[in-house]
Formats: sequence, structure tokens, C-alpha cells
Amino acid sequence: MPAWIKTLIGRLFHVSYTVEGTWRLLKRHGWSWQQPTGRAIERDEDVGEVWKKETWPRVRAPGGAWVLDRLRG
Repeated sequence: MPAWIKTLIGRLFHVSYTVEGTWRLLKRHGWSWQQPTGRAIERDEDVGEVWKKETWPRVRAPGGAWVLDRLRG
């Protein structure tokens, strides 16, 4: 698992975990780190652009409610 996930969790929630601790935390909540091997054939570029313009700013915003709701499950 990349260290950037550990860093992201630390920045969002003001906590500190080791890389191993982060991995255990994610597994406990049913998450896993996966890296796509390529782009999906059915990928819709227009939908992706709308997501980047409308949803990503809310995700990126510090303390954004959308991020907290998604991570807390």
C-alpha cells in the first residue's frame, strides 16, 4: 500500500498511523488498496469531467462532509 494513503488519512482526520496500521485499519473496514491495470473500455469521459468539476472540489475541500460520510461508511 502506498504511503500517500497513510498521509491522506492523517491530513483528513488529524491522526497518525504507520503504513502497516493504515493497512489494518482499511482491512478492518472492508477496504483494500487496488491499482487498476488499465482504463475500462466502457469508460465515459464526459461523466468523468462532470465528476471532476462538481464532486472533486467537495472531496478535496478540507473537512468536506462528502469525504467524511464516505469514509465513515
